[in-house]
Amino acid sequence: MTARQDERLLDGPLLPVRCRRCAAEVLVRKASWEQTSIQWNAGARAACAGLSDDPFGTCPALRSAIQEAALNGAITVAG
Repeated sequence: MTARQDERLLDGPLLPVRCRRCAAEVLVRKASWEQTSIQWNAGARAACAGLSDDPFGTCPALRSAIQEAALNGAITVAG
């Protein structure tokens, strides 16, 4: 069973971002440059080789891909 994505409380949609290192794809929303929401799925968790390397539970390579997506406009920074 899959959960329905509920975006009623968000300013914008969650958008896909793919990690360049392991190709895991997650859904991302940036409320500001400092705040990032990441929605993981089972496939992305299984594919991510760097997830266990980070004390914050986010792969450093994926964080880099999210930052690049925000800088080049692929995802919107709301605030």
